[in-house]
Amino acid sequence: MERRKSREVNVGGVKIGGNAPISVQSMTNTPTADRVSTLAQIKALADAGCDVVRVTVNTPEAAEAVGYLCAHAPVPLVADIHFDYRLALAAAKAGVAKLRINPGNIGSEAGVRAVAELCRKKGIPVRIGINGGSLERELLAKYGGPVPEALCESALKAAEAFERYGLDKLVLSVKCSSVPDMIRANRLLAGRCDYPLHLGVTETGTLRGGSVKSAVGIGSLLCDGIGDTVRVSLTADPVEEVRAAKEILKACGRSGGVNLISCPTCGRTQVDLIRYADALQERIDRLAVRTGKTVTVALMGCAVNGPGEAREADVGVACGKGEGLLFRKGVTVRKLTEEEILPTLWTELLALLEQGEADG
Repeated sequence: MERRKSREVNVGGVKIGGNAPISVQSMTNTPTADRVSTLAQIKALADAGCDVVRVTVNTPEAAEAVGYLCAHAPVPLVADIHFDYRLALAAAKAGVAKLRINPGNIGSEAGVRAVAELCRKKGIPVRIGINGGSLERELLAKYGGPVPEALCESALKAAEAFERYGLDKLVLSVKCSSVPDMIRANRLLAGRCDYPLHLGVTETGTLRGGSVKSAVGIGSLLCDGIGDTVRVSLTADPVEEVRAAKEILKACGRSGGVNLISCPTCGRTQVDLIRYADALQERIDRLAVRTGKTVTVALMGCAVNGPGEAREADVGVACGKGEGLLFRKGVTVRKLTEEEILPTLWTELLALLEQGEADG
């Protein structure tokens, strides 16, 4: 699928837009002024595969902590700003890699100008983040509510204001809690500009429901070739956001990594396949390996769904009663005891990942 052409923006060494890989973002939920807990969460997100981490800068104390966090974080940091443009200025001076500004509540034109001019001088990009819940009053009056057309217009107006003061290093996002509206707003925006787009459905809810809504919204756009960076918003541990985002990217063919395929089980299944698949996925989630290559591992419940339906898998096991058949690319290699299934699959997977890193 062809990807929408967009400008490239550099966020502390992570490129967004252009031909750069689609990056994964998340946000800490600790008080930013608490340097110890916030840095610990930033590191946990980075370990899970997060490329860029956002922190709220909502108080002078939070702004003061940002310099320390930037100096010690393993990934670029974005300062999330609402209501007070002076906090944006403080965060920019402290060394953040990007600012996130909500034009619906940031204040006067003078504040926008001050932020734009400082960011231009320091080479700091800005994400203009439009949310359905904080649109400008005049747009709500014009459109009668936070409809996709209003979100799109708000983003373009704000981008025009920043460009007027010389800042063209911009990323745009239009988010709301309605999945269809989020999809339509991004399609409208994608057709009217070449800025890189940050995708996300906001206020999605808890882990299961929120992951599904995000997969539908973000995934639909990625399959259209739209989107340059993503954040899955969940009422959950932020690490879960990263895991969900990575799975969405893999499902849409937009990133490498480990793709686990396993059958849904039926009356033919004679091993505890659900437990085995959960255990394997848990190990995969903890992998810190980065690879542009997709490695597919299959764990199938019987011979019907074994080497046949999973013949394209790099490696897999078709389980039988108390045993399994190890296969590579549909070719049976050898028989395993039930106790050997998980350890053997894991060893084979690690070998393939090491080979992928060497090839890269």
